[in-house]
Amino acid sequence: MIVEMNITESLLSGSWLWMANILYVSALLVAVWRSPWRVISANRGLQHLFFGATVLLLIMWSMRAGISPGLSIHFLGVTALTLILGWDLAILSASLVLLGMTLLGKESWQGFAVNGLCLVIIPAFLSHAIHQLVDKKLPKNFFIYLFLCGFIGSSIVIAVSGLMMSIVLWLDGVYPWSKITQEYVNYLPLIMFPEGLMNGILMTGIMVFYPDWIRTFNARLYIDEQ
Repeated sequence: MIVEMNITESLLSGSWLWMANILYVSALLVAVWRSPWRVISANRGLQHLFFGATVLLLIMWSMRAGISPGLSIHFLGVTALTLILGWDLAILSASLVLLGMTLLGKESWQGFAVNGLCLVIIPAFLSHAIHQLVDKKLPKNFFIYLFLCGFIGSSIVIAVSGLMMSIVLWLDGVYPWSKITQEYVNYLPLIMFPEGLMNGILMTGIMVFYPDWIRTFNARLYIDEQ
């Protein structure tokens, strides 16, 4: 399992929450604006893929454990979601998952925007940025895409996501850095590999059997022309 932080209690002060609300809502509105609604409305397969991925991610996020409030354990999976759906739809899908987790009482309404930034927005944008960099700078190769975007990319994303939440909790004085280091940061090298492996295995299966499901993957360029 993957150690990931989330705000499950009334942990943060008002200033952090207001800032998080503004940033999260802004990013969410951009995702709504950029999403291919015409394609979605005309493609029932894409609709099923979107809702199926959302349900799967909800199940993954539901399987968690933790020590202290704000420090919990679960897979993130946003990198694979971003590669499959694109960053805009991935943000909408993961936001629905976060909403579901909040309605189930596993997350707090007060920390919704902070969790949204650290668990949805930052991972989706970072996964998109890594894919764009690989796509522009490196050859179109099946294994390069899988290893760098899927495995390495998701490992980087889980580290950055957790560190961002750690910094927020530390700067707001929720926990001392020594406690955060003891319960989370020291485990980063151990938790990055399973997250990368999980995303890599998922992407491998879909790329082999259902490459048309992946919005960021062009089978003609990555496989047929090799």
